[in-house]
Amino acid sequence: MYRKENIKNNLFIFKILCFNCVYDFGSKIILFHQKKNYSNHLKKNRNFDPCFFINLMVNIMKITIIGSGNIGSALVEGLLREGSIVPNNICLTDISQEALATFAARGVRTMRNNAEAAKNADVLVLCVKPYLICDVIKEILPSLSADALPVSLAAGITLNQLTLFAGKRPMFRVIPNTAMAVCQSMTCMAASDDADAAQRKTVFDLFSRVGKTMMIDESLMNAATVIASCGTAYALRFLGAAMSAGVEIGVRPALAKEMIAQAMLGAAVLAAETGNHPEAEIYKVTTPKGTTIKGLNEMEHAGFSSAVMKGILAAYEALNG
Repeated sequence: MYRKENIKNNLFIFKILCFNCVYDFGSKIILFHQKKNYSNHLKKNRNFDPCFFINLMVNIMKITIIGSGNIGSALVEGLLREGSIVPNNICLTDISQEALATFAARGVRTMRNNAEAAKNADVLVLCVKPYLICDVIKEILPSLSADALPVSLAAGITLNQLTLFAGKRPMFRVIPNTAMAVCQSMTCMAASDDADAAQRKTVFDLFSRVGKTMMIDESLMNAATVIASCGTAYALRFLGAAMSAGVEIGVRPALAKEMIAQAMLGAAVLAAETGNHPEAEIYKVTTPKGTTIKGLNEMEHAGFSSAVMKGILAAYEALNG
């Protein structure tokens, strides 16, 4: 049995929950987004915990994402999957309403007008091609509040360039990858000098919801782009090639993909969590005259490591060119 003070506290919380509900009378949707979270919390702790609700309420910030291409969609997908931001507090734009329909059905606010979408945004994420970034900033700038935090995901566009487009205000340059969709992105972030600690934390925490985020010096941003963002494609190319080999030796494609993807995931976690150099882990599984060393040597004869290095360097030169 709850004590009387617990009952009173729970009634107070119920009022907060009602206030934090999202009412969409047009589509007759009522989302009690935080109710399940508090229910789970009560099972673990029968006493009122104000800190728990402070944590809930800070997640009502409004996020506007300009562009629903692969990166913009991955970010929204990841935020929905992570679940701490109410879907109605995420706004996604695109010129095609058809492209937005899937997210609209899941409670995300969708718009075709970028300037309108920028109004009341706490964080504005620009998921557009680099050649469009200047025009998009000019379009939305009159609608931005003074406290809004613009974040550019455009590869190769520097903070100085963003400041030229947007004027003197805190700006963020962020390079994630499409693994945001499954909350496994490696995201690198740089901030302008006038961004304070609280603003940096806001953006950092947002992208930390969809993977690992790392604050780096902007001088490393292009290198980070070709390693951590393009790196997703390089890893997937290896997966595809290994799958093809698996099929040739008798394993069906779906089964081969499951095996190799898990092997890659295990190898990545092993390297990340042990802190060991990759070659140290390779050494553990390359017995003399064994199959692993035979396969590795054959790959090296074909130029495997050299091809990887050349590919990354070529991508870096293209980004800097």
